[in-house]
Amino acid sequence: MIRFLMSTALTATLSLSVGVPAAFAQSASGSYLAGRQAASQNDFEPAAQYFVKALARDSGNPELMEGAALSFLSLGQIERGVPIAKAIEEAGLRSQTGSILLLADMVMRGDYEGVLARDGEDEGVGPLIDSLIAAWAMLGRGDAKDAFAAFEELAAEPGMQGFAHYHKAMAYAVVGDFDSADKLFSDEDSGAASSTRRGAMAKAEVLSQLDRNDEAIESLRLAFGNATDPELSALLEALEAGETLPFTHAKSASDGIAEVFYSLAGALRGDASPEYTLLYGRAAFALRPDHIDALLLNAELLEELGQYDLAIEAYKKVPADHSASHAAELGRAAVLRLSDKADAAIEVLDQLAKRFPEIPVVHSTLGDVLRDQNSYADAVVSYDRALELVPAESRRRWFIHYARAIAHERLDNWELAEADFRAALELNPDQPQVLNYLGYSMVEKQINLDEALEMIERAVAARPDSGFIVDSLGWVLFRLGRYSEAVEHMETAVALMPVDPVVNDHLGDVYWSVGRTREAEFQWSRALSFVDPTDADGEADPDRIRRKLESGLDAVLEEEGAEPLKVANDN
Repeated sequence: MIRFLMSTALTATLSLSVGVPAAFAQSASGSYLAGRQAASQNDFEPAAQYFVKALARDSGNPELMEGAALSFLSLGQIERGVPIAKAIEEAGLRSQTGSILLLADMVMRGDYEGVLARDGEDEGVGPLIDSLIAAWAMLGRGDAKDAFAAFEELAAEPGMQGFAHYHKAMAYAVVGDFDSADKLFSDEDSGAASSTRRGAMAKAEVLSQLDRNDEAIESLRLAFGNATDPELSALLEALEAGETLPFTHAKSASDGIAEVFYSLAGALRGDASPEYTLLYGRAAFALRPDHIDALLLNAELLEELGQYDLAIEAYKKVPADHSASHAAELGRAAVLRLSDKADAAIEVLDQLAKRFPEIPVVHSTLGDVLRDQNSYADAVVSYDRALELVPAESRRRWFIHYARAIAHERLDNWELAEADFRAALELNPDQPQVLNYLGYSMVEKQINLDEALEMIERAVAARPDSGFIVDSLGWVLFRLGRYSEAVEHMETAVALMPVDPVVNDHLGDVYWSVGRTREAEFQWSRALSFVDPTDADGEADPDRIRRKLESGLDAVLEEEGAEPLKVANDN
């Protein structure tokens, strides 16, 4: 009877949480399958709704409860996931997701006794995170001595010193013991507590609290060199003006636990899957809604997962007056671009360029989007501004020169394009993209063919698996009249890019040049089938391909006034 009452209450809670009455729920199996499908695509909101509908019919199903809990945590909706997490635990089931939800809920309510009472073996998240959270919870309930001892105990374990000392230093700062915090941040044997971006900035705030602004400036310069951004610039300007910086990286035990989740998310980044890393990032931001680094991390992870609307929503939560707002707007523009909303991305970047006219990446990114939209003249203007702002000796300039070269080439400004390509190569001599683009462009213009061949051979050596680059090698050999040599490279290019119309068209021309006319016609037919009729800027010309199919390559070249090919004998 008790179990029945629990299940009924859970069903009512779940139904209300998504606004779908249980009476209208689909069959449990149908909703379960739909939920699994949505979850497999990281489509968290539909997944949550389907799992909840299935739970309305089968409230004790472990897979349904785990799926719903996971979906709600992935959405950052802690309050909607807590009832499910409680049901999971009451059923005697082990769930890392459920444990994160329940721990976050306790911390948000300030229930540090509840946090410490949890059994790490059956109710924990993992040994490292459980130990760090326990230490912060001791501080939260007023036991600073026990908290610092717990941090040090963790630091004694192999590989844990960096995490433990970073959080111990933060905890010292929370209680106002900035001298002890400084010792940990400055100790080279402490496990690199200040080696991360947040650690370096936290150390600067600690030094400022100790009236040591000059040292704070020096430590930031040592950590970041000249690679500043608006957030770092604001910090340096305040220090140089003699201001005492407040310690902002953690103000309470709750903030400290948020930092634990963020630290783990940062450590997992790149090693674990983005959907798993997101769980820790969401918990961090739920515990501390002003943790902008966690918010930006979550937005990036959602972007990686293809959840563009959720990523845009996250980026938009960064306040316009925050020093990291430029990073958020750059991220939002990138997601809009991925969402095929180029006009909206351009609008975002236009406004950003007005707000931050001295940040090169804003202008170069705007140039990239404009170039993608074939607005080459406007793109050149943006690249010009970016190059004005990047120091002349900076190697970062190579890509801007390269991008501007492409825009100039599309505008038929070949002299300017070639100058930019060569400027890019001076800064990055073996860059295969630049070598290939310049080499291929010269092949198409039938100029400097020997130099073009040498460049493309270097590009192929660097990127032998790039179909575009291997195609360029086959094409320059074709242009040089070395038809037999071109065949193998062009066949390799088609194997690497089997549905590319240009590569298939090129292979057709090469086959024709060596007398393999039927195979040439087959490749031209393939090329024609792959041409996108909506791509007005595409290199493959469907009308020209049709003429080759009707009359052969020799006749087309004669129509165009080009030199004829000498067709090789079959033997």
